[in-house]
Amino acid sequence: MALDIGCYYFPNYHTGDPRNEKVHGPGWNEWELVRKATPRFPGHHQPNLPLRGFLDERLPEVMTENINLASSHGINTFIFDWYYYNDGPFLNRALEEGFFGADNAGKLKFCTMWANHDWVDIHPCTRYGGRTLLYPGQVTRETFEKIARIHVENYFSRPDYYTIDGKPYFSFYELNKLLASFGSAAETKRALDDFRSACKSAGLPGLHLNCVVWTKAILPGESKPCDLPELLAELGFDSITSYVWKHHVGFSKNETPFDEILAGYLQYWDSVLKEYQIEYFPNVSMGWDSSPRTVQTEIWGPEWDLGYPFTRIITGNTPERFENAMRTVAEKLMKLPQKHKIMNINSWNEWTEGSYLEPDLRYGFGYLDAVRKVAESVGRG
Repeated sequence: MALDIGCYYFPNYHTGDPRNEKVHGPGWNEWELVRKATPRFPGHHQPNLPLRGFLDERLPEVMTENINLASSHGINTFIFDWYYYNDGPFLNRALEEGFFGADNAGKLKFCTMWANHDWVDIHPCTRYGGRTLLYPGQVTRETFEKIARIHVENYFSRPDYYTIDGKPYFSFYELNKLLASFGSAAETKRALDDFRSACKSAGLPGLHLNCVVWTKAILPGESKPCDLPELLAELGFDSITSYVWKHHVGFSKNETPFDEILAGYLQYWDSVLKEYQIEYFPNVSMGWDSSPRTVQTEIWGPEWDLGYPFTRIITGNTPERFENAMRTVAEKLMKLPQKHKIMNINSWNEWTEGSYLEPDLRYGFGYLDAVRKVAESVGRG
């Protein structure tokens, strides 16, 4: 079977988002943090700046260029981090204005990962100050039904929505918030089953439900983690995946080498293959450095790991090492007996977390070229 390469897309690089402007002022977007990033220790490479400038992703012409770049470098799907809270949508203009308005949208598939986590004001974050909760990730059943309806009516009906075996792919980022929203595993399953039924009623063959696995699952009212593989099977998930390597591998030092994190991730993948019966879609992360989301005047010394975004970072993540990681993961995936050969990358544009494929001033198109080389050599079937 052919290899599918998806890439997470973080849509916080456009002007005019009402929530951003309410908190940060007119025109604010996350490029402001990228611009202001500074080196925090000797040899620290900041700022990482975009080769193409600070583009506004809500503009169709900008997304047209993104689609051309991605599709010509071996990527076939943008997995949009998709936000929706009890009081409505957030960061939706990149998809609904930029991507949907692009002249060449048919060249690239898209799908959504509901980023149903708490949105906390950390833009930027102080070391010891409070992290104000702005939008809770836990939602009502009514809100979830709205989310399902938006997808069935507005997204899944598009020919460029990504499907697996004809079924639209929909992913959840935060399993615990999903469980908390419905109060029990049984009610969560009922909500997911209703989502599937809505898809079939709309003439679709079903729904492919995916879960990003990155933390221990604790059922509402319980204090101890449950058996996660058993829970996911009970809920009826079709597959699992990862968002970023940092979720699975501890950083041994303040500046942890990229190859060390790769080795740790491969060990994690092996454990997943032993524990889970459903398919796992592997991840390759370009890097990790969340320092742009911190107040740049804060002292940040040997006690770095103070909690996100004051975390340790990945170093040595060159395009050459990234290409090796891509090739290692792709070749291992293609040898596995699982039916679907799907992998994803973190990320197209997580600039403030140090994980992006977009061309920068340091390496140009190096990371995109790495993806293209692996896609061409491993083959699409």
